[in-house]
Amino acid sequence: MSQTVVLKVGMSCQGCVGAVNRVLSKMEGVESFDIDLKEQKVTVKGNVQPEAVLQTVSKTGKKTSFWEEGASAAPESKPAETVAETESKPAETVAETESKPAETVAAA
Repeated sequence: MSQTVVLKVGMSCQGCVGAVNRVLSKMEGVESFDIDLKEQKVTVKGNVQPEAVLQTVSKTGKKTSFWEEGASAAPESKPAETVAETESKPAETVAETESKPAETVAAA
């Protein structure tokens, strides 16, 4: 029986995509698959068992889990986390930048 398995896979580059592509290409029963690097989402279609697909993709060393049903909410929460991280980093950078010119002025 053909079914669709959707996984969340921690991929950060094309090399990660290649690793997932490699293991899924060799897996028995897989008819097709789609790898979305931006969403960190892997969709596998075929005569496969969800747990077997999860185990196979996990062999790449990437953090792998089943995609949660609230998939549309997940991408919305990630940018919020990214924004929070981005906001704190410039604050640190600004603090460093402000202290460096002060040192330069003091040295001059």
